[in-house]
Amino acid sequence: PLVRVNKVAPYLTLDNDPYPAVVDGRVVWIVDGYTTSSNYPYSTPVDISTAILDTYTAGSTVPSGPANYMRNSVKATVDAYDGKVMIYAWDETDPVLSTWAKIFPDTLQPASEMSADLLAHIRYPSDLFKVQREVLGSYHVTDPGTFYSSEDTWVTPNDPVSTPENPTLQPPYYLTMQMPGAEKPSFSLYSTFIPQATGENSRNVLYGYLSANSDPGPDYGKLTLLTLPKQTTIPGPGQVQAQFDSNATVSQQLNLLRQGQTKVIPGNLLTLPVGGGLLYVQPVYVRSTGETSYPLLRKILVSFGDSIAFEDTLPAALDSLFGGNAGVDPSTPETPTEPTTPNENVSPQLQAALEEARQALLDRAAAYKANDLVAAAEADKKLQAALQKAYELSR
Repeated sequence: PLVRVNKVAPYLTLDNDPYPAVVDGRVVWIVDGYTTSSNYPYSTPVDISTAILDTYTAGSTVPSGPANYMRNSVKATVDAYDGKVMIYAWDETDPVLSTWAKIFPDTLQPASEMSADLLAHIRYPSDLFKVQREVLGSYHVTDPGTFYSSEDTWVTPNDPVSTPENPTLQPPYYLTMQMPGAEKPSFSLYSTFIPQATGENSRNVLYGYLSANSDPGPDYGKLTLLTLPKQTTIPGPGQVQAQFDSNATVSQQLNLLRQGQTKVIPGNLLTLPVGGGLLYVQPVYVRSTGETSYPLLRKILVSFGDSIAFEDTLPAALDSLFGGNAGVDPSTPETPTEPTTPNENVSPQLQAALEEARQALLDRAAAYKANDLVAAAEADKKLQAALQKAYELSR
């Protein structure tokens, strides 16, 4: 698909991650296109080919060279059956795209021509997000002295599953999640930041969490940055991976999985904002040495704060981690009975705490029914707080 789009619109820089989708009953490849320039005034140049390198783009096809202007001006589709190319002007206000359209007339369609089915599959482009996170690593500061001294520069952490001999940056991941302060979950692209340092001064602790809303709609492309408190040490992906690898229980079970003709393959280490903290989730796969074998999901590693759990499924791992019941049947929620006439011997404070616990149970059951693990974890946290409060009041 990249070759075909390049033949029609050679002036575009194309994203390295085209993706297939079923649109209007046909399989099409969706390709993001950028207009770029290195002549934009007062803008720091970025080498795009370097900025996008990570575990997934070791063989990048984007041409090298600096650019200080980059806009996702085009969404293109390539029909997987007949190869037909359609190019839509996603950003019709881009003056560079308007100029190219005069040189290559009749190649661009207005964004209004995109069908609703196609719009439903549009997502925020990963290469643009990678360039933005590199620029943000330096420009997140507001103090001029701090900026010029580079004492608070952030970088993308290395992928914890890459080898020390050939380290690669951790790629951004697409997830459906609810950012703190958001009203509802959204399909998002996220990445993390750690402080820039080398040698003995290097610290793999989390300083920032960047997400881009990828849901088609008014909030599409909205960037949200969570800045984490520096006085609190929050482990980054590298530290969490080291904790997984050094945990005695985890090591013992992994050694059991390695017996025979099998190989243990760690999956992507994901980071999710949950319940006022950060939840790490990593699948563990097992693959036999046969030529026709493929990886099978066997275990799930999770971490929250200083706690680690290692179970067969994600609900079981969350149960073990939070002491909740992620396996509750959504069709039969744990609905407490309606409260009867309050006992006169029970204090109003205790009654209020018990009512908070009851509401948290209802919220948790509703969250599991909606497959919203973030809301479920938050409800579980409220439940534990309410029960602790009720226990203290009853003593």
